[in-house]
Amino acid sequence: MKYLFLVPFVFAVNSLIGQTYNWEKEYVSVYKENSEHIILGTNAITAKAWDQLEQPLFWQKIMQLSPDSVLINVATTRKIIAKMSFADWSRQTEAEKQVFKDSVKQAHDLPLEERINVTNGKNNFYRFDLVFESLAKGVSTFEACGVDPWFAQSILLIESPGKLAKSSVGAYGAFQLMPSVARSYGLTVNGSVDERKDFYRSAFAAAQLLKKSCIPSARAIARGAGLPLDEQAIWFRLLVMHVYHAGAGNVHAVVNRIGTVANGEELIQKMWVTSAASFGNSSQNYSQLALAAHLQLAQVIQASAEGVYPCFDNAN
Repeated sequence: MKYLFLVPFVFAVNSLIGQTYNWEKEYVSVYKENSEHIILGTNAITAKAWDQLEQPLFWQKIMQLSPDSVLINVATTRKIIAKMSFADWSRQTEAEKQVFKDSVKQAHDLPLEERINVTNGKNNFYRFDLVFESLAKGVSTFEACGVDPWFAQSILLIESPGKLAKSSVGAYGAFQLMPSVARSYGLTVNGSVDERKDFYRSAFAAAQLLKKSCIPSARAIARGAGLPLDEQAIWFRLLVMHVYHAGAGNVHAVVNRIGTVANGEELIQKMWVTSAASFGNSSQNYSQLALAAHLQLAQVIQASAEGVYPCFDNAN
């Protein structure tokens, strides 16, 4: 079985920072167009059956669906009720739309306060074919910084995949950094220069943000909720992703509102249906999207790559 040339380097980095991680057990080697790409596989997700939950499966379908179609779904569970064309939905009056939603609640014995969502397909946004080339670069950069490369792959897949887009609030670059955050981690952002467009500079800043702020905040939030830490567990990674997206204060608020939970998996799933402070719908969706993106990437790779091989022999 193939071993990575960079595995000894990762062990050295982890020793220097006083932590022991086994990221290399999750690496896969993808051969595509005569090139090798080292990224992370989905074993950590499937091992705990996150891939069986309706929420990530729903978002995976949205990632596959074109914008001219919509999925009618139950907000709290993301159970899909129907699929229709966006044109057919749009031509209805607001009154007709409400009648339809009410009929869905009645037919499925849902409470009156349940929301029925109409979600457009987004395969025009989630262009994993475009972002694929940058994944290995993000993974290796985060490794060099001693930061879990799962975060690099997740952020690249869901924030602005394959595009240099600026958000409505000013976030920019492959890692969608705000100007003030980028500056605080050494990037130049002014009227004439914006280093957020430089992939490696942006990746370094994102890694430092996670290392110095998001991960420590997630540790504190998890401990405050009485949860034992396992920083390679998917639930902890998703908690960190929520901090990256919504900020520690908002994540702390929603975790406090949830209260006592049995484990990290329960905490994350309750975060999907709980609001507090500025932790609302887009924040709830964020970790669902992360899971869906990893699963969809695996499908895309299986369909298009010449070969996919684990980089670590679990028998050793």
